[in-house]
Amino acid sequence: MSNHSARSRYQGVLAHTVLLVFAATALFPLLLVLLNSFKSNSGVTGSPFSLPKSLSLSNFTTAWQYGAFGTGFVNSVLLTGTTVVVVLLCSSLAGYVLAGQKIRMWPAVMVYLTMAMTVPIQLFIFPLYAGVAALGLLDNVFVVGVILAAINMPFATFLMRTFFLSVPKELEEAAIVDGANVFQLIHRVLFPVVRPGLITVGVIVGLSAWNDFLISSTFLHDPSDQTVTLGFLSMNGTFSTQLGAMMAGALILILPVLGIFVALQRYVVDGVSGGAVKG
Repeated sequence: MSNHSARSRYQGVLAHTVLLVFAATALFPLLLVLLNSFKSNSGVTGSPFSLPKSLSLSNFTTAWQYGAFGTGFVNSVLLTGTTVVVVLLCSSLAGYVLAGQKIRMWPAVMVYLTMAMTVPIQLFIFPLYAGVAALGLLDNVFVVGVILAAINMPFATFLMRTFFLSVPKELEEAAIVDGANVFQLIHRVLFPVVRPGLITVGVIVGLSAWNDFLISSTFLHDPSDQTVTLGFLSMNGTFSTQLGAMMAGALILILPVLGIFVALQRYVVDGVSGGAVKG
């Protein structure tokens, strides 16, 4: 018994050590960006691993001003919010229908969604751009949000379907017996049960939309409509040699996303693990 206990303790210590190494490896680049965001260009190139001599915010001021982060943050929030709302609304309803096999053509729909997940979006950039331009909808963050929602829809639908598969059929039948219509069934009964899935999909899709470059740079040309990601990348030409300002801009870009993910990580982990049970 003692040998088994010692072996279990050794395995636990080994597992924690491996996890700590992975965590340190993941956090080290972020720590490096944080340290160098307070340094001058010579300080970054001369001693990138040392502590900053002062906590001057000049790099952050420069990055905020020349990266147009004020306007960029507003546009990024509007774009990300549009993407998340459209995806959650459509994927949750589609996932409910596909999980219950409520349409005859549901196998064909599943095949179509699988194909849509595997085809690269680059194949549709030119015809999509031509269509959006013909409609006069370029430089519109809401249109870009809808495009990103369409790109993320197949994955989100698959994930939401797995959550609806885990909902007991008896719960749905009991609500129908009690007189609930379809809207009441989905909104008041099923949505609270699959809330971890909604949060998981929202976080994953939101991070993807916030960090998007390809679609945003293709359809948003006016500087007043550019997102925070495009604003940061626009600094690359002007401040490519000012590494301290670039590090500060990267930190400004990362911190909101990191804060949201840390706040919701428990729901995301529970949602991913719960969604992986059925498929």
